[in-house]
Amino acid sequence: MTNSIYISTAEPNSGKALVALGILENSLRKSSKVGFFKPVIGDYQSGKGDEHISLVIEHFGLNLTHEEAYGLTLKKANELISQGKKDEMLEIVISKYKKLEERFDFILIESSDYKNSITLEHSLNIEFAKNLASPVLVLTNANNKSVHECTDALRVSIDDFSSNDCKVIGAVVNRVEADIINELNVVLADNFAQEEMLLATIPGDERISSPTIRDIAEHLKAKVLYGEDNLDVLVDNITIAAMQMQNFLPKVKPNSLVITPGDRGDIVLGTISAHRSQSYPNIAGILLTTGLAPDESIKRVIEGMQDMIPVLSVDHNTYVTANDANEVTASMRANDLTRISYAKELFAKHVDNKLLDNLLSTVKVEGMTPKMFQYMLTQRAKQKRSRIVLPEGNDPRILEASAILATQNIVDIILLGKEEEIIDVARNNHVNIDFSQVEIIDPVKYSKFNEYVNTLYELRKHKGMNLDMATDAMSDVSYFGTMMVQMGDANGMVSGAVHTTAATIRPALQIIKTKPGTSVVSSVFFMSLPDRVLVYGDCAVNPNPNSEQLSEIAISSAETAMSFGIEPKIAMLSYSSGASGSGEEVEKVRKATAIAKEKRPDLKIEGPIQYDAAVDAKVGAQKMPGSDVAGQANVLIFPDLNTGNNTYKAVQRETGALAIGPVLQGLNKPVNDLSRGCLVEDVLNTVIITAIQGNQS
Repeated sequence: MTNSIYISTAEPNSGKALVALGILENSLRKSSKVGFFKPVIGDYQSGKGDEHISLVIEHFGLNLTHEEAYGLTLKKANELISQGKKDEMLEIVISKYKKLEERFDFILIESSDYKNSITLEHSLNIEFAKNLASPVLVLTNANNKSVHECTDALRVSIDDFSSNDCKVIGAVVNRVEADIINELNVVLADNFAQEEMLLATIPGDERISSPTIRDIAEHLKAKVLYGEDNLDVLVDNITIAAMQMQNFLPKVKPNSLVITPGDRGDIVLGTISAHRSQSYPNIAGILLTTGLAPDESIKRVIEGMQDMIPVLSVDHNTYVTANDANEVTASMRANDLTRISYAKELFAKHVDNKLLDNLLSTVKVEGMTPKMFQYMLTQRAKQKRSRIVLPEGNDPRILEASAILATQNIVDIILLGKEEEIIDVARNNHVNIDFSQVEIIDPVKYSKFNEYVNTLYELRKHKGMNLDMATDAMSDVSYFGTMMVQMGDANGMVSGAVHTTAATIRPALQIIKTKPGTSVVSSVFFMSLPDRVLVYGDCAVNPNPNSEQLSEIAISSAETAMSFGIEPKIAMLSYSSGASGSGEEVEKVRKATAIAKEKRPDLKIEGPIQYDAAVDAKVGAQKMPGSDVAGQANVLIFPDLNTGNNTYKAVQRETGALAIGPVLQGLNKPVNDLSRGCLVEDVLNTVIITAIQGNQS
C-alpha cells in the first residue's frame, strides 16, 4: 500500500501550507513519485482552483492535474449527505485516491479548510482518514492562546481520531508565541508521553503569517487602481490615516497598509513620498475607502510615477474596511519563493526530521530524484561555507536569491554595486532581504581596488594594456568580481542575469585562465530527470569544437560529474553508432573518442554512439553489445552547440526535467554564467553549484 500522511487541523488557520511544504520537501528527497490529495475542497469560482493544490503542484512540479488532486467539492459533499448518500460520497473520494495510489509511492493528504461547518468538516476528516487507511498528523494554531488551550484542542482532536480507529502519528502546534514555547514543549511531552508520536512546536513568524496586498484585495473584493505588479508585498501592519500628515507620518510602521478615505489626496501623496524616502519605512500599499477616487490632479501625479506601490479602492466606510482587512489571513502562492523558503526553513528547524524520516521510512528510493539531487547539492555547499560574489547586485532576481541563500545559511554573499542603489532596488521590488547578512562592495571604493588594478596590469601588459586601461576594466563589475575570485577574496562568481556570456567568460579567461592541460573552457548542464541525473556537455559555450576540443570537453565533463558524486560513463554522441556510419561529423566524433581514451584510459568512454543507444539498455545492447557504456551513459557529449543546446531544451520542456546550468568547466577557479532570462531558482542552483566548486578549487 502507498505510504501516506493525513494532515488534519483542530481549527481554522492552523498552518497546513507550512507543514505540507515541509513534508513534501522531505518526501521528494526519497522518491519522485509523490502525490497530493484533498478529499474535499471549498467551492471555488470557475477558473480558480484550490489554493493549496495549486501551490504544491506548481511549486514542486508534481505529476498531477488539479482535477486529480481532490475528491469532490464541499457543496457536492453536503448534497450527497443531505440525500442520505454518504456512502456514495466516500466512494467518490476513495476511487479518486486509489487512482493516485497506483502512481505514487507517497501521498500527502490534506484536510478541508474549515470555511463552513467546523463540526461537519471535522467528522468528514475522520471518515476520510479511516477509509483511506492513512495515519494522521494533527495541527493546531497557538495564536493568542494559553498553553492549556493548545493542549486541550489537540487532546480533543487526537481522541476523536483515535476513538474512530485512526492512527495519530503526531501533533504540530503552529504560530506559538515566544514567551510560552518552552512551557508548551514541556506540557506537550507530559500530556502525550504515552503515545509514540511526533510532537513539534513552530514559532510564529510574520514572514509566514502576514497577508499580502493581493490577499487583502481578493478578500475585500477591492479594485486595484495602481501598482498591480506589486500586489505580493507583505502587510505587517494596518494603519488608519484620518489626521493631518504631520501627525500621521510619525505613526507609520514598516510594511503598513494605509487605509484612508478616497478623497484624502494629501494622505495619498504623503504616503507615497514617505515610501520613496529613505527616512521612512516601506509602505505596503494604500487602501482608499468610501468609493471615492483621488482628484484628477492627484491622479496625474501618480500616473507620472514609475513602479507604484499598490493603491486599492473599496466602497465601504473606513471603519468597516479596517475591520475586514484585519481579518484577512495569509495565502501562500507558488511564485512566492521567498515566503516558501521561510516556511520550509521553519519546518526543518522545528520538526524532528529524523523522526519524520522514520514515519516516511517505507517511501521507496528509486535513483537520484531532482529533489534528492538539489538536497545533496545544498548539503555539500553547507559543509564548507563559500564566499560567492554576484556582480549584478542591483537585479531583483539576484537580490531575492540572495535573501533566500542568506536565510538558509548556505553561502556568504557579496553583492557588487552602489549600496544605496541596491537598497533602493530591493525596496522598490519588495525584496525582503536582511542586508546585515550580505556584504555590499562598491568596486571603486574597495580598499584593494588599486591592488586589483596593478594585478590586472601585470597580467595583461604583454597584450598592450596600460594602467589607465586596467583601471577602466577594474571599474567593470565583471572584471572586479573575477579578480576577487583570483585574489582569494571570493571562492567563486556567478554572473549573466544582465551581462552576456562573453562578458562573463572573457575576464575569467584573461585573469583566472584555464587549468593546466586544458585549452578550452566548456560547460555542462545537470539534467535532473525523475529517477536519475545526466550530464550534458557542451550546450552553451563552444559552437563547433574540433576533435581535440571535443575530447577535452568529454574529459572535463567527466571530471565535473565525479566532483558531484556521479561516476561517469561517457557517450560521445553522433548520428550513427560504432562503425556503422561514415561522414565528416562522425569521423570528428570517432577521432575525439580515440583522443579522450588515450588521454584518460581510466574513463569509460564510448563513441560514436546515438542518443537512444547511449541511454536505453535494450537499444544499447542491440546496437553496441558488450559495451560498458551503451544503455548506461550518464555523461553525454554533443558534437556541436546546435545539437546540444536544442537537445537540453527539448528534454527540459518535454519531460519537465530540472536543468541546472550552464556550469563552466576548465577554469582554474569557478566562474559560472546565468541566462539573461534566468529565474530566481536558476540563480539559487547556480550559486550552490559554484560554492561546491569553490570548495574544491
